[in-house]
Amino acid sequence: MKVSKYIAVLFFLNIVSFNSLAATEVKSATGEKMGVISVTGSGTLDSLTDQLSKKADKAGAKYFRIVSVFGQNHLNGVAEIYR
Repeated sequence: MKVSKYIAVLFFLNIVSFNSLAATEVKSATGEKMGVISVTGSGTLDSLTDQLSKKADKAGAKYFRIVSVFGQNHLNGVAEIYR
C-alpha cells in the first residue's frame, strides 16, 4: 500500500515539474532570439497558442511571442522564440 502512495506522489510531482518547463508566452522580446515558428489550421485562438507553445518547447525555447495570427475558420500563427 505504501508503494502505491509513493508512486502516486512521484507521478504527481513529475506532472507538476514537466508543466513548469513549458514555453511561456510573453508580450515583448525576452532573452536571446532563437528564430521563428509557425502553425496552421487551429480552430480557436487558445488552441493556436497551445500549438505554438508545444512547438516552442520542441525547439528548446523558454519563451515565445506571437507576432501574427490570420485566418477565419482555420487560424494560422507565427511566433518568435527566445532562450
